[in-house]
Amino acid sequence: MKILKSLNKKNLFLIFIVFFTSLAYAEDQPVDIWNIEKKSSESNSSVSQSSQEDIEINSKNEFEIFNMQKQKNDILVTSDENLNSKEIKIYGLYDPQNYDLDIDMWSNSDGDQIKNIFLKLDKIKLSKDSTEIIKIALLTNAQNPTKNISEKEFLNFKSNWLIKNSDLDLIEEYLIKNQMFNLQPNLTKYLVDQYLSETNIEKACEILSQNLESFNNEYLSKFNIYCLIYLGKKEEAQLIFDLKKELGFSNKYFEKKINYLLGYTSEIDNTISEKSIFDFYLAHQSDPNFVYEPKDSTKKIIWKYLSSSGLLKSFELIEISELNKISTLEKATNDKNYPEKDLLEIYKRFQFNINQLLNVKQSYKTLSNIEGRALIYQKILLESELVEKLKLLKLLKDSFKNDNLENAFDIELKKFLEQINPTEVPDNLTSFYYTNIEIKENDNSEKKFNKDVLHQSKLINYFNGDFSKSKIEKDVNNFLKKIKKNKKYFFSKKDQIFLESLKFDGIKISKKYDDLYQSDDSEIPSDIQVMINNDEKGLVLLRIAEVIGQDKLERIDEDTIYFIIRTLNQLNIDQLRNKILLKVLPLKV
Repeated sequence: MKILKSLNKKNLFLIFIVFFTSLAYAEDQPVDIWNIEKKSSESNSSVSQSSQEDIEINSKNEFEIFNMQKQKNDILVTSDENLNSKEIKIYGLYDPQNYDLDIDMWSNSDGDQIKNIFLKLDKIKLSKDSTEIIKIALLTNAQNPTKNISEKEFLNFKSNWLIKNSDLDLIEEYLIKNQMFNLQPNLTKYLVDQYLSETNIEKACEILSQNLESFNNEYLSKFNIYCLIYLGKKEEAQLIFDLKKELGFSNKYFEKKINYLLGYTSEIDNTISEKSIFDFYLAHQSDPNFVYEPKDSTKKIIWKYLSSSGLLKSFELIEISELNKISTLEKATNDKNYPEKDLLEIYKRFQFNINQLLNVKQSYKTLSNIEGRALIYQKILLESELVEKLKLLKLLKDSFKNDNLENAFDIELKKFLEQINPTEVPDNLTSFYYTNIEIKENDNSEKKFNKDVLHQSKLINYFNGDFSKSKIEKDVNNFLKKIKKNKKYFFSKKDQIFLESLKFDGIKISKKYDDLYQSDDSEIPSDIQVMINNDEKGLVLLRIAEVIGQDKLERIDEDTIYFIIRTLNQLNIDQLRNKILLKVLPLKV
């Protein structure tokens, strides 16, 4: 390593000599690249053909180098309305036209309002529908807002949402396409840490290799050095490591682990750092006899790594008298870092007498919480009578819940409940049954049309693009003619939503049918109406997502759907509107 260091210093010395020599030569022979054509026309034979070609090549190379450097920067877009203004930085994934949006969708928004909505969204467990709307709002290529919010703040909100949503493929695409590894290091760190916790080091290193610049963040830089070692590029790793140390980097823990992995020392450093999942991983990789017993304070991500890498096998030998260790496993199970079935296998090893098993509902109260759960679980396995088994399952679930361990008995509980016919569940246990059983929903359920109801008729296929303008106008007016004659027909809010959407699309509906319903502009919340008037499309989408919250669109009341659709109509966001209409209008079978 010392030889390598001396070679590095000699190489640097030679580079400096070549650099300053070429610089001196350049100063002796200046070239004005802006007047090359002018000078070539003025000088006929004073410049040879070969030297003229050299000048043109140098000029071309300088131009290409400039363009290459420019491409490495952030994506730059110039607005048609501001062609003479400074360039606008754009970070996103989707073309605005795909969602009827534009790059100015945030330009008129106040940062204070954006921050306020993000704070509210962060407290909500969002449904799939609201998540999809936020994804469109945040990842559509658009200019960042500038009023009362910095670029960094806005990008941080995006990154925090991506982390909360935890779609690793989406995060990877966002980072790579926008080359945001250095701009958003926390998001990059989150992504590689997640793959590392799954022991997928190949994927973590593959992501880091997509960065086109050197890493500014120390954590990512260290991770990248390890990846080079992992990929067999030890010389490159050592060179980068030496350069970092020359620039003042110092980390004894990292250096000891890396020197061992590079083969410069055979001495094993037994210290284990839990400061980060990467530090913990280095300890594991640099110690052939690595042993670690997690504690209550062990981070969730390290528990996940222990589980993924098979380092929890030692718990199979746990003694049932070691209740503190079993308690640690219960907490890990609750956090989904230890298998439920393995925890239940430990419960099966407890020893109870016949009297305790026959009088479970009284006996468990005299035991510790862990022993009580073990007793109840064993009785569940012995019980054959349906109602009694259901009562015991509820009792066990409640025991976990009372100790804030509700998720520790989730998957296995569903398996028990799936074996029970719902028609045999007594009334006093139906709530427990349906709350905990997994009801599989078919998102691809077929539409069922009702030819007697406007918003459930085949006319809604217009939003799929199945009707020409002339045909939909004719068919809708004919349908309304029938409705007007039928005095028993109830004109619903959804019928109104359907017709208003057609009108916003320019479909002509006869005025003689206006009396069938009464439009009500006041149903749109005042703050959203102000956003509509200011053309704040991005902020409006966030507010709509907030309104939907944790609910599914199909379950939202008609008045709320009405103002959502009316809002999208006013902003001409037709693609998203059509998706929502095709979810909420038709019947499903």
